[in-house]
Amino acid sequence: MSADYAVVIPTVGRASLSAVLDAVEHGEGPPPREVIVVDDRPVPGPLPPTHSARVLHSGGRGPAAARNTGWRATCCEWVVFLDDDVVPGPDWRALLAEDLRDAPLDLGACQARIVVPLPAGRRPDDWERGTAGLAGAKWITADMVYRRAALVRAGGFDERFPRAYREDAELAVRVLDHGYRITTGRRTTTHPVRESDFFASLRQQRGNADDALVRRLLGPGWRARIGGHRGRLKWHAATTVAGVAAVVAALAGRRRPALAAGAVWAGLTAWFAAQRIAPGPRTSGEVWRMAVTSAAIPPAACWHRLRGELRFRGVRR
Repeated sequence: MSADYAVVIPTVGRASLSAVLDAVEHGEGPPPREVIVVDDRPVPGPLPPTHSARVLHSGGRGPAAARNTGWRATCCEWVVFLDDDVVPGPDWRALLAEDLRDAPLDLGACQARIVVPLPAGRRPDDWERGTAGLAGAKWITADMVYRRAALVRAGGFDERFPRAYREDAELAVRVLDHGYRITTGRRTTTHPVRESDFFASLRQQRGNADDALVRRLLGPGWRARIGGHRGRLKWHAATTVAGVAAVVAALAGRRRPALAAGAVWAGLTAWFAAQRIAPGPRTSGEVWRMAVTSAAIPPAACWHRLRGELRFRGVRR
């Protein structure tokens, strides 16, 4: 018996959406009963050809809200969430059917194996290494199938997460807490590295606000529960404090304390930049970008975390 499944794809109008839809609609294996594309732009705009997919709108409230809009509009037993910039393999549908065949009732979700192609002939840069981390991430909705009953019981995605960051892992923890299991299937999906700009890593620091929400929801041991790596926030805080102390001391005319604090700031910043530069291609452009953003990231990370702690201070587990 073929799996009864729908595919939900949130999008912000990327051209890559066409490749996702082609793979879903024309691959080998049993087709989905329904494909739903959720346009998550504040003002809906043109989309690449969506073939036979149904298009819904979620008002630009973020991927969590977009996915909720999609899965709540279908009644299939299983709901597959795909990002609009991934490429499922040609046998994706057939392997998905195998992943779900004879699934026990306690199987709440099954994630795909994610492959991130990196450039040949040179070391990956900072942005590429960050994307490559998706290959080993737990429960990411780049390609994740959930039993609809598990989504209903857990309440779906928490729409207080405005970005594609932490919202998928937080849902997975709730599903596990309801007694379901989550496995890794046989199907493979490619996640290409998107183009980035000079300050892409700086903008990523907004995720520190979402870390504050996860901590409120899951408790002090939240990183271990979601399988996350230790963050650098303590080092960023030390760097920021040293930089602020150097400026304040200098303005107060206290030369020696200013020089001491400035030396600490410079040393921590240089250490952070060196850690980011060493594994990369070390081109002049990459070194310059790492130097500039390594100075800007610590205060940005601290600011966003403080903003998140204040915003979500009333949230309880």
